[in-house]
Amino acid sequence: MADLAGAFATPHFPQAPAEVAREGPRSQIASLFSAVRAEVDAVDPDVLVMFDTDHFATWFYDRMPTFSVGVADRTAGPGTDEWPGLPSYEIPVQAALGRYLHRTGIRNRFDLTLSEEFGVDHSIVVPLHFLNADMRRPIVPVWINGMAPPLPLAQRCFELGAMVGEAIRAWPEPLRVGVLASCSVSGEIGGSRALPGRPYAAADEAWVQHVSGRITRGEVDELLNEATEERMLEVGNVTGEMLNLIALLGAVGGRRPRFLEPLYAFGGNVYGSWRWDR
Repeated sequence: MADLAGAFATPHFPQAPAEVAREGPRSQIASLFSAVRAEVDAVDPDVLVMFDTDHFATWFYDRMPTFSVGVADRTAGPGTDEWPGLPSYEIPVQAALGRYLHRTGIRNRFDLTLSEEFGVDHSIVVPLHFLNADMRRPIVPVWINGMAPPLPLAQRCFELGAMVGEAIRAWPEPLRVGVLASCSVSGEIGGSRALPGRPYAAADEAWVQHVSGRITRGEVDELLNEATEERMLEVGNVTGEMLNLIALLGAVGGRRPRFLEPLYAFGGNVYGSWRWDR
């Protein structure tokens, strides 16, 4: 049987690799990614299942699935992303586990789209750059539409995560699996609130603190009721990416994080870890 070894949350803002290269390993961004990396290394998963929002690398408005799973042997990214300092990677994919999650989801009444040919963008490349740069651990991408309204209900994303967690635990072969949410909690890209000369808006710090507090205190039901499409889009036009974090909460069964740290650079983000071994 497989083991859900741990779960982790990081942001994916594309400026992060260049910022860390410029500011050095003692910068706040570097320190937070390093803290999560230490947690990943401590539980040493064989594979990472990633809850992610595709930034039009594979899907676009004309064919945007609510939920989808990537099944392939390999992928690559960041595709057409052209942010300075953003590295490119060939990324292994655990196709058998991806196909199993897709099939299990269908049998549990989740109408998951399957993609056997896909690229990835900075939303996957950036977390892997800091947590899995040698690409020793293959991934399985599970995409949640957090950008193109209508967005899925928070409750349904939580249920998706719970299904994924149960499916992992029922996988019939020995495998250590980590779950990673690539997310933001407050984000506005290219909107009317963008900062002068920048493509993003300042973080809604009160919302990030509120969400972090709910999660830290284990108030998941309250968060699911509050994280409506209207409330998230009021915070910012890509705040729907926090649905990836909500799916992670479903996968961990409402377990409280070992740590959860907010950061207000390049939007409102959180870094966190959930562990079973302590």
